[in-house]
Amino acid sequence: MSALCDWQNAGDSLDSAPVQREAEVLQHYAYLVRRVVAHMRSQIGVVADRDDLQQIGLMALLKAIRRYGKERDEQFESYAFKYIRGAMLDEFRRLDWRSRQARQDAHRFRDGVRKLRNQLGREPKEREICAALNISTKELMDFHYLEQAEVVDSFEQLLEQQGPMAADDRDIHRLELRRLLAQSMQHLPARNKLLLQLYYTHELNMKEIALTLGLTESRVCQLHRQSLQLLTEKLTS
Repeated sequence: MSALCDWQNAGDSLDSAPVQREAEVLQHYAYLVRRVVAHMRSQIGVVADRDDLQQIGLMALLKAIRRYGKERDEQFESYAFKYIRGAMLDEFRRLDWRSRQARQDAHRFRDGVRKLRNQLGREPKEREICAALNISTKELMDFHYLEQAEVVDSFEQLLEQQGPMAADDRDIHRLELRRLLAQSMQHLPARNKLLLQLYYTHELNMKEIALTLGLTESRVCQLHRQSLQLLTEKLTS
């Protein structure tokens, strides 16, 4: 939390009441940064250092506070959460986290699981994957999160693809995109739909969703990835 401390020290040195108030607001909402970090565990560890993300998140929170443009109300938390999350996604892309080695590892993992699935004639269980690929449970989760991170990034970029627009056109684009997403969601199985609602609307992380649905965290990652792939196909068709 050094960024927060630096901001507080700056406020003290300037002896400015507005700056001090802003530092207090920043400290009050700092828990949102921790929530976003927990929510985006799929990229953390695979992509960037947790402490670095805390710093990025705090700076994004400060910008969100300044840009909100009105007294902070019950809508601010949702606004700030999305703003912080967007800043972290931008950082992931800047780092070009999908290194050649990571892609090769993910490709080998997918090939191994595909061969095992064909051999068994069904979806393999976690212990079977670990035994066949000679990996630990932690390594299995890392692979699931790496695959999930790739799909999340592709889906986020698909949603962001738009040319320069006037303000009114952007509003129309958002409404149309929301309509298309709602239509596409209707074609998903009930469990996949619920999972996406828990992740994007209620902002639960994978572990929390696993507890809610009575599934393993690994299975939730697989379902989340599958759901985004289905939505991507619907939106690009």
